[in-house]
Amino acid sequence: MSDAMKKLVGEVLNDIIETAKTGGKKIRVGLMASGSEHGAEEIAKGARLALQNSNNVTPVLIGPKVAGYEDLEYIECAECDIPSRLEEAVKSGEVSGAVAMHFPFPLGVTTIGRVFTPGRGRPMILASTTGTSSTVRGEAMLRNAIYGIATAKALGITNPTVGILNVDTAQPVFRALTHLKEHGYDITFGSSVRADGGSVLRGNDILTGAVDICVTDTLTGNVLVKMFSSFTTGGSYEANGWGYGPSCGEGWKNVVSIVSRASGAPVIANALSFTASVVAGNLPEKVAEELKAARKAGLDEEIEALTPKAAQVEEVKAPPAEPTDDELHGIDVLEIDNAVRVLWKEGIYAESAMGCTGPVIKMPARHMDKARELLKANGYL
Repeated sequence: MSDAMKKLVGEVLNDIIETAKTGGKKIRVGLMASGSEHGAEEIAKGARLALQNSNNVTPVLIGPKVAGYEDLEYIECAECDIPSRLEEAVKSGEVSGAVAMHFPFPLGVTTIGRVFTPGRGRPMILASTTGTSSTVRGEAMLRNAIYGIATAKALGITNPTVGILNVDTAQPVFRALTHLKEHGYDITFGSSVRADGGSVLRGNDILTGAVDICVTDTLTGNVLVKMFSSFTTGGSYEANGWGYGPSCGEGWKNVVSIVSRASGAPVIANALSFTASVVAGNLPEKVAEELKAARKAGLDEEIEALTPKAAQVEEVKAPPAEPTDDELHGIDVLEIDNAVRVLWKEGIYAESAMGCTGPVIKMPARHMDKARELLKANGYL
């Protein structure tokens, strides 16, 4: 038997043994080994806790080894190279998913979080919590609902109940989802715990976990995750829940979950297991299936109805593409595309993207000073 054949047989036998021991093959999930406000040891504790508590995940720390945790699996690299090495590991298949404290998702990609609700001790999905599925609020919330359903199904919840948090645009989004249901899209609306019921949720409902999926805008979802995660600790340490969840977007193939720099070991451990579960549940495929079904029921028409009719935007072509090695923060998500056009008009190549703290404009570093001046002069900064 050749060495290559022996290696293949060995890998197959290892898989069989692992399946017999755990009930299924473990999913390799990358984890940033640095960047926490609580230190690298807290991250490593989370990885070890995931190994102890979950039978579905093998954490792979990306970065320098953490003293006292050398037994964990690593992809070693310098601390400054962790973000790029994590992205490379996901794209190359070295890991099947990842948990990161920062990831520059493109516009159109958002994360679907999961929290532990204190009223009745049940989990609830928050759609969404970071990134943005669209710069148009109504479309974003409509897409968030679809991505929340896909995430629930990837977790094995076959018929999740959906409610819409009572924030701006909740009623139009509820109408749009109702139209999709009337035209054949498979969605089950949940109900408020309040006496008058309904699928538009109050604060009471998210404390009790009245539905499987709470649909909201991303910034509100982000605040809710922070509050649910750290309400027992005073805010500096996120101790409960599953973090900000895995990434979803139309055509997006990677599963990258987000935790906060304030997330403690219990949340990191849960995020690793959450990520492994949705990888095993084929989340990107579930997203594609839900979008296809929703589009068949009239998704594009509902998006058009939710889009404000504004004055025609001046057509500006992008300059030739250049490598983008710097980011500019501080611009409102609803204005990010117009801000990019201001820079294009002056010959500066730029791209809009979404980081964990909000929208960013990516551009060559040498243009940063001029770009700041232009955007300040035009009222964007």
